[in-house]
Amino acid sequence: MDARGGLKLEGLVKHFGDVEAVAGVDLELPPGKLISFLGPSGCGKTTMLRMIAGLEKPTEGRVYLDGADITDRPPHLRDIGMVFQTLALFPHLSVAGNIAYGIRIRGVGDRESRVRVDELLGLVSLEGMGDRRISQLSGGQRQRVATARALALAPKLFLLDEPLSALDANLREQLQVELRLLQQQLGITTIMVTHDQREAMTMSDLVVVMDAGRVEQVGPPLEVYRRPATAFVARFIGSTNLLRGRALPDGRVGVEGGALRVEGGTAAHEGDEVLISVRPEDTHLSRGETDESNGILGTVVFVRDLGELFECYVDCGLDENVVVAGSPRDRVPVEQGDRVTVRFPPQACVVVRG
Repeated sequence: MDARGGLKLEGLVKHFGDVEAVAGVDLELPPGKLISFLGPSGCGKTTMLRMIAGLEKPTEGRVYLDGADITDRPPHLRDIGMVFQTLALFPHLSVAGNIAYGIRIRGVGDRESRVRVDELLGLVSLEGMGDRRISQLSGGQRQRVATARALALAPKLFLLDEPLSALDANLREQLQVELRLLQQQLGITTIMVTHDQREAMTMSDLVVVMDAGRVEQVGPPLEVYRRPATAFVARFIGSTNLLRGRALPDGRVGVEGGALRVEGGTAAHEGDEVLISVRPEDTHLSRGETDESNGILGTVVFVRDLGELFECYVDCGLDENVVVAGSPRDRVPVEQGDRVTVRFPPQACVVVRG
């Protein structure tokens, strides 16, 4: 990892008493990318971020930045900038004073410090606001100040711990775009903790999906969405239909009411249990019984029309109702109680681990 900001986690473990918050994580993350640690509350993502920052000491394992072992370095010697969930701004200092705090601690002169602060104010669209008090700022402006302060010393690595979680939905989406554009402009390796799937999909080059202290899958957002590795990933990112069946001798999967072909095969032995994920928007609905391949007959139990989207819930005799989703132009006119055929295209059927 020769480029600036490459991060490697090796056998990272963290115990809090009897609780294993992080359970042996091995990761190698490329420089210059925005990476999201995504998962539900309590999955270990913030603990992992704090170990990278030096705010928590690993029970086991090592942390490497640009090939150097930083596991035992104190936080201020790691060349890392961090924005906390609470932002942790100093209320007694002005905007400029907050941004300049770390610079002055490093012994940078007043003139050079002022130049750097002005540069950062422009970078986060707060020109001319250096003299304002923190109490005079909106939530979005405070987030920009925290970002500028974390970037003041041009760190190798920029860490964000759910920095937008306290903002309203519209402002949050605006700042997602702003932060992403800023990261691309600076080319700085950035790791963001979030439990918001939409946020991770919007902002990330790579998504690290976590559950119960372990990494479930790592990949570009659309790849993780389209080709989930596990049932947890399939359910956590978006929604999905999980179909449980048995591998048949001809390579198909036998499920209640039919047999499904999976593009590329299942790599399973005959009789093995197979779990298939199919996204609702990839399923197709036909009225009545048809002879379409990869189709299962069922009964409509609920129809939901949201204007820009419709959802149809179908009882196909499986563990759960199958959900078919689409835009208004895709809608098939069906009502509760109608008999329908749900088709699962082979290219949309993804075999996942349970």
